[in-house]
Amino acid sequence: MLVYATIRCEMTADLDRPDRHLAHERRARLLDLVSARRAARLEDLAQAVGVSVATVRRDLDEMAAQNLLRRVHGGAVALDGQREPHFDAKATEAVAEKERIAARAVALLGPDDTVYLDSGSTVLAAARLLRGWDRLTVVTNSLPVANELGGAGPKVILVGGEFRATSQAFVGPMTRHLLETVHVGKALIGTYALSLDGGLSTTDAAEAFTKALAAQRATEVIVLADSRKLGTDSFAHATPISAIDVLVTDDGIDPHLVRALQERGVTVITA
Repeated sequence: MLVYATIRCEMTADLDRPDRHLAHERRARLLDLVSARRAARLEDLAQAVGVSVATVRRDLDEMAAQNLLRRVHGGAVALDGQREPHFDAKATEAVAEKERIAARAVALLGPDDTVYLDSGSTVLAAARLLRGWDRLTVVTNSLPVANELGGAGPKVILVGGEFRATSQAFVGPMTRHLLETVHVGKALIGTYALSLDGGLSTTDAAEAFTKALAAQRATEVIVLADSRKLGTDSFAHATPISAIDVLVTDDGIDPHLVRALQERGVTVITA
């Protein structure tokens, strides 16, 4: 028994050494994937490296403890690229492009429309152009939009839910209580990322939930996004490309992407 135990311990030690080496390589690969994608789901990472979801979960937890990435529900995000800026910070980026995009989007609206205005600085730029539209009805989950338009002409219906400080919006399952009772002609939707395969996505699952629900309650979905966000993916999927009717963006969009979107039935308008 002693001889067997000794041999068994030696064999275990031999097996542990290469396993530790493989774990180090696997975690390096996982970190590369999260950094490249900016955000990744557990299932996608597990498939990419060929191990179980449980193994990936343990690896991500350990890397998060070492401050190599940030763990979020269902996956991980890169520390440098996916920590979403606060709404006020985003509002100062690409201001001219956002104002042009907003103006082109507002040109698609009619004075008697019922419209959903999503969260986001580009959608807020569109809201500023709607002051005085006193026959317009606006449904919104954005606190800045409600503050901008409250008492300024349009009838404003504010969607309640969990308040997300980063985007200054009400998001999550509680927004269903109102959104499922209304229908809007057009929905102006902002996004953190948009790609052909990944569709519209953002950094937060609760925010993605509300974007998806708002899109379902609209006859026409109009996405407002500057070209920096195109061809990229984020953590939480909101809607597929097939759910988008119109994309309003700036002239920095890749012409190949324009053709690919048009082939999938999306009207692309550049500002």
